[in-house]
Amino acid sequence: MELVILSGGAAAGVVKGLQKDFEELHQCTIHATFNAVGAMREQLLQGSYCDLIILTKSQILQLIESGHVIRDSDISLGIVKTGVAVKSGSPKPPIKSRSELFTAFRNAKGIYFPDPEKATAGIHVMHVLKSLGLDQEIADRFRTYPNGAVAMAAMAACNEDQLIGSTQVTEINITPGTELVGNLPLEFELATDYTLGICSNSQQKDLAQLFSNSLTGKDSVVIRKKIGFEF
Repeated sequence: MELVILSGGAAAGVVKGLQKDFEELHQCTIHATFNAVGAMREQLLQGSYCDLIILTKSQILQLIESGHVIRDSDISLGIVKTGVAVKSGSPKPPIKSRSELFTAFRNAKGIYFPDPEKATAGIHVMHVLKSLGLDQEIADRFRTYPNGAVAMAAMAACNEDQLIGSTQVTEINITPGTELVGNLPLEFELATDYTLGICSNSQQKDLAQLFSNSLTGKDSVVIRKKIGFEF
């Protein structure tokens, strides 16, 4: 048996953290794709087969209304906030206020963040940069990637210094070579409810329900908290 999952990158850590034990217990294979939530939603709407999908709560509710996700199958994994990151071992700039965040971004030689059109965090980071008046001045330093995990991995692999990244804290926490500086200041806070749903075209609804229970139940509380989910 194979369980196909489409998921926003913010939930990658919990899916991967439970995958091996679940596969062994239920004699199945999990095939999970992680990317910006907008891209995952489009993939489902374009006809890709999927058993379980993890997006923002509002997107899952829309998919229930459109008939793509089974009604009442939606369950929240928790809240994920957007944070700021640097390469491991690099100095951590203060970011607790608007002025500190402005300085941190303006002084960076490269700013890494996810897709500003399809990724929840990417859309928000671009909004923050515009609010700070930096979207034009330092646009040549923007380094965007399909999702936050890829963006953070690229930052970690870059041999330059004075780099900064911003994406969902769960993507920062699971990426080797990056360190979380902290959440965005309250003025710019983004707290996203990541929610799963069982797809209407699933041929493995019972298996999808079992994994849904694992992802949102007591079995995963420790790992969800560890990587940055809040309840």
